[in-house]
Amino acid sequence: MAHLRDDIVFSTRLKGRPLTFRSTWGLFSPREVDEGSRLLLDHLEVADHHDCLDLGCGYGPLGITLAALAPRGRTLLVDKDFVAVDYARRNIAGNGLANAEAMLSNGFSAVGERPFDLVVSNLPAKVGKELLSILLHDAHRHLRPGGRLCVVTVNGLRRFIERNFKDVFGNYDKRKQGAHYTVALARRED
Repeated sequence: MAHLRDDIVFSTRLKGRPLTFRSTWGLFSPREVDEGSRLLLDHLEVADHHDCLDLGCGYGPLGITLAALAPRGRTLLVDKDFVAVDYARRNIAGNGLANAEAMLSNGFSAVGERPFDLVVSNLPAKVGKELLSILLHDAHRHLRPGGRLCVVTVNGLRRFIERNFKDVFGNYDKRKQGAHYTVALARRED
């Protein structure tokens, strides 16, 4: 029983980068990077100077990958779970990423007015459509003109995301639909 309290540690390759993660029971997909996050990363382009935000970062696989791909930019990882933020901070340090930071934030509540070129999220299906709508509007407000929001959702939310991307951003690009997950992108055009 005592061994269950030990950190879960695993190494993997994301976007061609070798990364090591520490996690714990109670966080989402603690033993490996989940299928949805991998699908999102496989269909995402990041410039080396982009400022990025990982919304709902968990222990940090998306944000840490973005920070590794954008060494001349700054990457912020946020989550409302203090345990997730603690592990994201450990994983940022453990992967030697000086251009990333993690902080506690309920959505964008603690982000301030900081602008981003790219916002990513593995959106949970069970947070409710009201919160998803708030997050999309807040993402639009925090993106620079030309900035992109890229999300992965369970396939059951793809029509909701399509409608709301078009309402909030005026555009919608389905990047990939897999067996269980859909990756979608919207661009701030103004």
